[in-house]
Amino acid sequence: MNWKVVLALMTCNVVLMSASYTMLIPFLPLYLKNDLGASPESLNIWTGAIFAISFAVCAVMAPIWGKMADSKGKKLMLIRSSSLIALTYFLGALVQTPFQLFLVRILQGFAAGLWPASLALTSAYTPANKVGISMGVMQSANICGGILGPLFGGVLAESFGIRTSFFISAGALCAITLVTIFFIKEPPKAQDQKGKAVVSYGELLKRNGIMILLIATGLTNMVILLLQPILTLYIGELRGTDENLILISGLVFSLSGFAGAIAAPIWGRKGQAIGFYRTMVTALIAAGILIAAQYIPNTLVPFAILQFCVGLGFSGIFPSANAMIINLTSPLERGSAFGMLFSSQQIGGAIGPLIGGLIATYVNLASVFFVSGCTLVFIAILVILKAPASLKINPQLAAKEPPSHDAISAIKEEAAKEIAKEMAAQAKAQAQAQKLQQDAHDKEPVLSSNASNK
Repeated sequence: MNWKVVLALMTCNVVLMSASYTMLIPFLPLYLKNDLGASPESLNIWTGAIFAISFAVCAVMAPIWGKMADSKGKKLMLIRSSSLIALTYFLGALVQTPFQLFLVRILQGFAAGLWPASLALTSAYTPANKVGISMGVMQSANICGGILGPLFGGVLAESFGIRTSFFISAGALCAITLVTIFFIKEPPKAQDQKGKAVVSYGELLKRNGIMILLIATGLTNMVILLLQPILTLYIGELRGTDENLILISGLVFSLSGFAGAIAAPIWGRKGQAIGFYRTMVTALIAAGILIAAQYIPNTLVPFAILQFCVGLGFSGIFPSANAMIINLTSPLERGSAFGMLFSSQQIGGAIGPLIGGLIATYVNLASVFFVSGCTLVFIAILVILKAPASLKINPQLAAKEPPSHDAISAIKEEAAKEIAKEMAAQAKAQAQAQKLQQDAHDKEPVLSSNASNK
């Protein structure tokens, strides 16, 4: 399959995946309270448990699914994950108690792995000199889905109830499954990869650059999830009123998403030109400074402007990390590598809200932004100090995608070689014939002399 066709199909899949997830997740507390009968005293406990359990199970299962993607096939893992997630959304619409939803979220953790499988399959088709733009487009699609999901989810929940959102999300995942089955082919293995055993996680972790990428992306996701729970509360403080708070905070939160959707492909293209290591470090520092600066405003408008700018910085981190993972691994290893990367992000996502809640409990909310910004700058310094040379390789050294006329040139060169080889063989045959004639001519006087003596 042409890599551009695969990228287009996978981009559509990722938008549906992200939108269906964010269509539901922000409204789970309301679902627990209004539809499942959770008491006010137990609401926070159920909310925390239902959020955390999926992260925890997914962190354990993601590397396992990643290894299976390498050994059993990336397309198979896409179908497995999308179909099982569709089942969990359908079951989520049918549950009647918080405990039943808790069990569904456990199953959802087992089903997870659609995002890393999508990255692994897309990277298997992408030429080396197009990795940056490909990962940027995929990240942009993920962000776009994250923007669209809450908007549609809010409208659906308000008009038809949250159960309807579950059914629609299940339908979106079924669509992803059908597209994968009928329109996407399993990427062929390179000749040098056939018959090779799947690499172990121990070997991947020992490879220069993998560990620092896992740590950096895990901590970055921790910072993202550290801020999300307090964002609405802090916007309420800046406005001085809770009137239309959900609508206003949703709009402010989406600003970073809009910025990220615009900037992610640009970061990817820039990384292809100057190096993904440089773009990752630059994005970390830029996002860190901008988040720390959100500590300063005491009114909403400058805070919202900074929120948009933060999205410009954040959107360069994960595409750069994904591209470096691709450069460090062979196609036979990428399912495992992306599985580990996704697992580290899930661990960070589980820890972040807990730390953010603790900080916000003992100090003012504004300080959380300052701490988060400093954490990102610390991650950038860590990457600078610990990144091996393998992460700093110039992408321009990667093999370039051959244009169509190169194939014609290759055919001409091969034909010229064959002609030269045939001409050399003919010249050799002529030389041997001439030598035989010369030998026969040299023997004629000897035979004549022997005949005279007789």
